Order: sequence, then C-alpha cells, then structure tokens
Amino acid sequence: MKTRNAVLLTGVGMMLLAAGIILLKSDPQFVKSLPALPYLCIGLGAGVFGHGLGELISRQTVKNNPEIQKQMQIDRQDERNQMIANKAKGKAYDAMLYVFGALMVTYALMNADLFVILSFVIAYLCVVGISIYYRLKFDKEM
Repeated sequence: MKTRNAVLLTGVGMMLLAAGIILLKSDPQFVKSLPALPYLCIGLGAGVFGHGLGELISRQTVKNNPEIQKQMQIDRQDERNQMIANKAKGKAYDAMLYVFGALMVTYALMNADLFVILSFVIAYLCVVGISIYYRLKFDKEM
C-alpha cells in the first residue's frame, strides 16, 4: 500500500469515527430512525483508522532499516508461507460452512424473521457458489 493510501485511510477513519460520535450526540429523532448508524460509523471508523495508522507506523519503522524491509519482502513472497496461508484459509472456509449451517438452523428454530433466515441462506449459497466456481477454474488450469 502506498503512503498516500495509508494517509487517506487514516483520514477517512478519523472522519467516520467523528461522524459516529457526532451522530450519537445529535438529534435523538434522527438516531431513532437509524439507531445502528452511529455505532456502525464508530466501528468502521476505528477499524479503518487503525489499519491506516498501523500501515503508516510500519512503513516508518521499516524505512530506516533496509534489512527488516528485505526480510519482510522475502517472507511475503515465500512459497512456503503462501502455502501455509492458503491451507489456513481452506480450514477456515470448512469451519465457516458448519458455522453458517448451525446459525441458519438456530435462527430457523428460534422463529426468526424470514428476511434474516433468507439472508443467511443467500450468503451461504453465495460462498458455496464462489467455492465451486474457483474449484472448476483451478481444475481446468492445473
């Protein structure tokens, strides 16, 4: 990520965080119509701000030490590390399928709103569909 992008992310995060705090302190009538919006802004703002600031601090630290920069580049491009990351993603995907399935059944047994259950089902089918697409794509390539 370029330094400009990290600064931009930090600024956007600060603005979202400030907007969330202002919305919390503002007119209660507006907050009643969208009660989750201030908290969403605060959460997203904090996450984006932290990501951007972390990137800036990381760049500043590595900037003065070329040995660490070279080692980080090697670690990022190392085939073994990429295989480990891909295997971890695969295991997380497998676990996610069971978690999504359990959540769908739980919400169905709790007589949750049909919209909530259908949202879970659509998300579940979307993830499985993407998995099948890439499985077929990689099967043809390899």
